[in-house]
Amino acid sequence: MSKRHPVVAVTGSSGAGTSTVKRAFEHIFAREDIVPAVVEGDSYHRFERMPMKKAMAEALSKGENFSHFGPEANLFDKLEELFKIYGESGGGKKRYYLHSTEEAQEHNARLGTSLEPGQFTPWEDIPNGTDVLFYEGLHGGVEGEGYNVSSYADLLVGVVPITNLEWIQKIHRDNAERGYSAETIVDTILRRMPDYINHICPQFSKTDINFQRIPTIDTSNPFICRNIPTPDESFVIIHFRKGAREKWGIDFQYLLGMIHDSFMSSPTSIVVNGGKMGFAMELILTPIIHKMIEEKKHSNIWKKNAPLHTCLPWHRKSQGRRSKQRHIIITRQQQWQKNMGL
Repeated sequence: MSKRHPVVAVTGSSGAGTSTVKRAFEHIFAREDIVPAVVEGDSYHRFERMPMKKAMAEALSKGENFSHFGPEANLFDKLEELFKIYGESGGGKKRYYLHSTEEAQEHNARLGTSLEPGQFTPWEDIPNGTDVLFYEGLHGGVEGEGYNVSSYADLLVGVVPITNLEWIQKIHRDNAERGYSAETIVDTILRRMPDYINHICPQFSKTDINFQRIPTIDTSNPFICRNIPTPDESFVIIHFRKGAREKWGIDFQYLLGMIHDSFMSSPTSIVVNGGKMGFAMELILTPIIHKMIEEKKHSNIWKKNAPLHTCLPWHRKSQGRRSKQRHIIITRQQQWQKNMGL
């Protein structure tokens, strides 16, 4: 963790609502004139699209578990290294995963390359002069043998719907955008389940703040639901980890007064209408980001003046010792002269 170069991470699986949080942060950064270094979680996958399909097919043929959720398909060590280096120096390396033709054209024009969708751009240095590192993806709080990404995040935000709602969103998205059949999507969900349990779920016990969306309509069988519940057909539970309220100065009474129809469900949780999710995020996160930037400024000022401040007390103390020693010498000389009758 670093006050001089703060790291903010938003973690959650696809369809969980991380894009909503990302938009909230974008509004905050623009409003507060903050320059972020934005890092996408997909860029720290281990494989490009075609090699990933090949690796998945090989794992399936061997009966092994393999998915984008697990360590075998990701570069957790490099993500941890990025968080650590940025916290120490404000630098680091990042790249982009090209999801679409539009993204490929944009980065090819910028880099002078001829990359295609499903490929990574080359690693490049994070520009100088950024105020904060902002990560949004699957693994902002992941921890395992040989890596602990969460330990380098100054603010860790989790976004997760209840499981049935997450499945509904995935089924609808993969069917509409990718043309997958319901059976194929269910197979994907089942294949990912061990990694989801072992590597995604544990992150939400480390987050400072969790935003969990729960529907208020029947979603008991997510595989036959025709529509995704709308924001107005859901609530959002906003949970603060023990100590987070005190750390960030979260005022529940203020939030309850500002967010219409919100209420406390526990000493550490507030419930808001699903349609107020974006507003609640900005209301909660703006003062937190503002505090981080203020601490960053004070930290930089302290570092600039630290040698002067740390030397002054020692200098005065040394001067005091010399003056005292000089006084003792002069006094002894005067006593000797008196004894000698001089």
